[in-house]
Formats: sequence, C-alpha cells, structure tokens
Amino acid sequence: MNSLFRRKSTNAILNQGGDGEHSALNKVLTVKDLTFFGIAAIIGGGTFSAIGNACFSGGPGVVILYIICAIACGFTAMCYAEFASRVPVSGSAYTYAYVSFGEIFAWIIGWALIMEYSIGNIYIAFSWSGYFTNLLETFHIHLPEWLTINYLSAKEAFTMNKGTEGLAAWKNAPVIGNVRIIFDLPAVIINVLITYLVYRGAKESRNFSNAMVYIKLAIIALVIVVGAFYVDIENWTPFMPNGFGGVMGGVSAVFFAYIGFDAVSTLAEESKNPQRDLPKGMIYSLVICTIVYIILALVLTGMVSYQLLGVSDPLAEIFALKGVKWMLFIVSIAAVVAMTSVMLVFQLGQPRIWMTMARDGLMPKKFAEIHPKFKTPGFATIVTGLVVGLPIFFTNENLVLDFTSIGTLFAFVLVCGGVLMLSPQSEAELAERATKGKFRIPYINSKFIFPALIIVSAGLIQYLFPTFFSDTFRFSEEHFATNISMVVFFILCIVMSVLAFVKNLSLIPLLGLVSCCYLLTGMAVSNWKWFGIWLVIGLVFYFLYGYKNSKLNKLKNN
Repeated sequence: MNSLFRRKSTNAILNQGGDGEHSALNKVLTVKDLTFFGIAAIIGGGTFSAIGNACFSGGPGVVILYIICAIACGFTAMCYAEFASRVPVSGSAYTYAYVSFGEIFAWIIGWALIMEYSIGNIYIAFSWSGYFTNLLETFHIHLPEWLTINYLSAKEAFTMNKGTEGLAAWKNAPVIGNVRIIFDLPAVIINVLITYLVYRGAKESRNFSNAMVYIKLAIIALVIVVGAFYVDIENWTPFMPNGFGGVMGGVSAVFFAYIGFDAVSTLAEESKNPQRDLPKGMIYSLVICTIVYIILALVLTGMVSYQLLGVSDPLAEIFALKGVKWMLFIVSIAAVVAMTSVMLVFQLGQPRIWMTMARDGLMPKKFAEIHPKFKTPGFATIVTGLVVGLPIFFTNENLVLDFTSIGTLFAFVLVCGGVLMLSPQSEAELAERATKGKFRIPYINSKFIFPALIIVSAGLIQYLFPTFFSDTFRFSEEHFATNISMVVFFILCIVMSVLAFVKNLSLIPLLGLVSCCYLLTGMAVSNWKWFGIWLVIGLVFYFLYGYKNSKLNKLKNN
C-alpha cells in the first residue's frame, strides 16, 4: 500500500524531466509570452459565453463571486508559482502532486487535468462555433442547421419540441440508414486547425497567441467603453436578487472563466527562465483578467436586467437589445479570436501533461515521443485533438462546463495542499532563490491568524445572513444532498484551524486550499456523481497499466 504514495524527488524530476540542457523542447518563451498565454487562456469562453449564465444566476452580485474566485485563484497561483520555482518542468499540477503527495495522487490529478484541458476545449469549441456562425451570417453566408449544432442538442430539441435551430436541424438533416447526420462542423474544423498549429511548435503558437491577445483586449476595452454609455444604475438594484445562494449558483460558470492561468505551468520546459518567469506569467495574467471580468460583469448587469442575460452569447445579446447593431459584428470577431486563443493554450497544455506522465511510465511511452523536426510531443498532441474532436459529435456544452470546473478545483486543492506538505527549504536555498529572482511564497505563520479568520468569518455570515447556518444544517431529504458539502467544508475549516495552531502552517497555501474547497461546495450533486465516475475510470486504468509500468515501481523491484 505504501508504494501507492511513493514520491519523486525534485532532483529526479529535473534530471528526467528536461530542465536546462536535458530538455528536448525548444526554450523560446519569455515572461511576456507566458503572461499572454495566461490571458489567452483565461479570457475566452468565460467572457463571451459563461458570464451570461453567471449574471443570470447571481445578478449584479456576481461580481462578489468573481472576486472570491480571483482570491482563490490568486492563492492557488502563488502555490503553482512556488512549485514552478522548485520544479521547473512540464506537467503542471501532476508533477507537483508527485513531489508532495505521491504517485496515486499524481495520477488522480493528471486524470482530472484531462477534464480541464481536453474536455474544457469541447465547451470552447461549441461556443466558438456559435459566434463564428453568427459572424458568417453578417456576410450572408448561411450554413445548414444540421452542420451548426451537436446531435445531442438537436435530439433534445426534437424530443421536447422546443428550440428553433435544433428542430430545424433534426427535420432537415440527411439520413443514412436510420442515423441523422447532425454535427457541429465549425467546432470540428477549429479543433483540427488548432491541433495542427500546436503540432508545429510553441514558437508558432506563441506568435499566433500574442497577436490574438492584442486584438481581443482592444475589442473588450471597446465593449466596456461603449457599454458604459448605456449603463442604468437602477439595474444594479437589487444587488443580489436571488440571494447569496444565487450568487454561488454561478460558481461553475465563473470559475470556468479562470481555469486557464495554470496552463502556463505546463510550458515550463519551453520557457527561457522558468523559475523566474513562470510565476510572473501566472500572477500577471490573473490580475489583468480579474480586473477585466469585474468591469465587464458590472457593465453587463448595468446595461440590461440580469434576467435577460441567461443566453449563450450575452455580449451580443445586450447590444442587440440596445439596438447597437454595429457592435454585434465587433463582438463576434472578438469572441472568435478569444476562444481560438483559449483552445490554443489548452491544446498546448494537455499533450505536455501526458508527455510527463509517459516519462514516469504511467502512460504508454509513445506519449513521451518528441517530434524530431518540430520539437513538440507530436503523438500526444494528435491524441489530444482526437479526445477533443470525437466527443464534439455526441455531447453538448452544458455537460462539459460543470465537468471541467469541478476537475480543475480538485486539482487546485491538491496543489495548495502540496505546498503545505513541502519540506521547508534551508536559509541557503532561500537566499539562492532570491538572488536568482526565483519566486517563493512568503511564510506567514497561521497559528493564530487562520483560526481568528474562521471565527470572524462565521460571525459576519451570521450577522449578514441570519438564517444561513440554520438552513445549512437542515438534513431533510430535500436539503440533504445540497447541504452535506457545506457541512463537510465546516468540518474541514475546524480541522485546518487545529492543524494551523499545532503545526504552524503557512497561511497563503492554507487560504488557497480552504477557498478552493469552499468553491467546491457550490457544485451540484450531479457534478459530483459524474466526477466520481470519471475518477473510477481513471483508477481502473492506473491499476491495470500505470501501477505496473511506473518507473518508481520498477526501480523498487530492481
């Protein structure tokens, strides 16, 4: 059993993983490139699609959730940065978990990251297709409905007899045998093109990504400036029309907006100075994007009633309602550019995680192969393209949105917990890191601070929301499933308060762990069910293949 928790030393990972001269990948990325990759990944589907459902659920008060998520991601980003400084290789949270928790947790994280990058790109592909189709319409180019919607949505529209596009697709689709040919052609095409670009190399991807970031930031600034002239502050009242529960109801949509900054850490081996530049790239991109999201949410909810924002293309919807038709074209271009850049970064990240897992023997060796000309994990890149492309034919965006968010939060929790478990470095090591400009989390003793924060927070909640605790501890059949996660969170806070007092834990990673766990309480029961099924499938694969082929296992047996 102990072999399941065997850890890899930092030196072993550096020697095997590709630091410095050991790397087979091209080291071409600077701190500016990494920051832009972070912005490219964060500002996309969350800005042009998911933000609408978040505003519809929480009203103007959704900005509170954006701030909560940003704080949670900020603490997590610092934990990623700490790991990136100590272990500057590809693999992201998977590698970090291997160092701190051991192999079984590393595998679980690697499996969860498939949801973040590969499955998350399915949602982005669907959203990209919607905006691209609208863009074509402005040029009077009309694709058949059966080529602009996924099969599942069309079938659901036919079954429930609602949804004009879905009904038209189902009725007009060509039939081969008994099967209707319905698939989202633009989503398939963009996935193929992105896969090809990533296959060619990080330098080409960098140049394309940087250009798209300039374009989408300029257009988003235009959206904010133009939208500000149509803001009616009356729309901000009531601030939380559905209560704090409504605000938290948008957690999947809001958190999905942030799940890109950690993709920067997968580019460690292609960074010129990863120990210095990776932390800066993650933190800079997170700060910039948080400011953009908060301003954008205030403009959206100020321009129209939050009740009108529960659509898949909210930015286009608000300008259509206000009659600013020339902005519809601008928004469609921005959305297409933004989502293309998100797909690019996610498609860059996933192959590098599989490459790292293959180096450890947990995945087949083929995934670790580097293309001799392009210096990219070629086979892993193609497989990633297939993992994204094939489900486009038989799934829909609603399923993958929640699925992606819960997997990412789970990974963030383990990264923050991993930093808490890292052995403290000596004064000489800390001085050496500071001299070379390498990031390190400042140590703040949480012995008294964290318990005090928990007590003060509980008091504020009771004062501001008098029925919160009484409602949470209602265990009737109808409330049990939704309240149990919050009760578990309360228990976690008490346990971590005790550990903070006894073990003198570092405050920043502790706050990161607790804030991410709090966001997990907003996930629906169905999300947990699907996540559990996904983990079981992953564990079956690990015990059938990964455990037996693990390099650490082979070293032990030899």
